[in-house]
Amino acid sequence: MSRIRIHYCTQCQWLLRSAWYAQELLSTFGEELEEVALVPSQGGHFEILLDEASLWERRRDGGFPDIKALKQAVRDRLAPGRDLGHLDR
Repeated sequence: MSRIRIHYCTQCQWLLRSAWYAQELLSTFGEELEEVALVPSQGGHFEILLDEASLWERRRDGGFPDIKALKQAVRDRLAPGRDLGHLDR
């Protein structure tokens, strides 16, 4: 089972955004994930990791991920053959 960690900046007030990403990932991949953790951070840091691999980093990747791109990135690592329904169209 895999783990997702969402590091978010408390100074930037990104908790709600992070919680929404966590909710979306759990609703789509709840059976494949052991946990989705929200990790408070500072200094504008926002990063999503699957196990120890970085899926998205705000500065590196230019902002916040679109939920479609994020779910596809998680799917590609967890269950490459899985159809995400309308997200894959």
